[in-house]
Amino acid sequence: MQSKGIGKKVVLYLYQSMVTAKETKPASLYFPLRSRGVGIVMALLFLSLAGSSQSKTFIQKFRPLADSLSAIYSIPASIILGVSLIESGSGTSRNCRLLNNYFGIVGKNDLKKTKGIKTRYKQYTDATASFIDFCKLLAKKKYYKKLKGNMDYKLWTDAISKSNYSEVPEVWRQRINQAIRTNKL
Repeated sequence: MQSKGIGKKVVLYLYQSMVTAKETKPASLYFPLRSRGVGIVMALLFLSLAGSSQSKTFIQKFRPLADSLSAIYSIPASIILGVSLIESGSGTSRNCRLLNNYFGIVGKNDLKKTKGIKTRYKQYTDATASFIDFCKLLAKKKYYKKLKGNMDYKLWTDAISKSNYSEVPEVWRQRINQAIRTNKL
């Protein structure tokens, strides 16, 4: 409740600043720096809270699948969920919605024929197929034999990022680790 009150005060203050400002001032002067900072922080806070709700729903939906695949492939469920959470934007990304691709895996699709959209990402019949393909992809990597059964997610993210899974490995590794920590996967 406090954040709503603070948000209303910030909006009211910004509005009053705009109304009382002279028309000759540049637009950037209508909003004092301090107020802009609070407004930006409030917007980011709102977006992160909305995102965390979306993440929780996503995790609840796919945790049983990730746990099953973890038991079969000996890959930590936290890795399966963390990577899918980031790569699919909690199930909201375009690739996820149009292709059922929860991991950003490159491959064939028929989106060009069906919707006129050209993309390099692989299309799946459903989410389960995407999750299974991700586990099979990891199982083919050199590091898999060494890490199989090890449930330390940091070792897995290091190995996956070093294998060129992402175009920006260091940032990718940090984002996956952060998602796993934040969501207590």
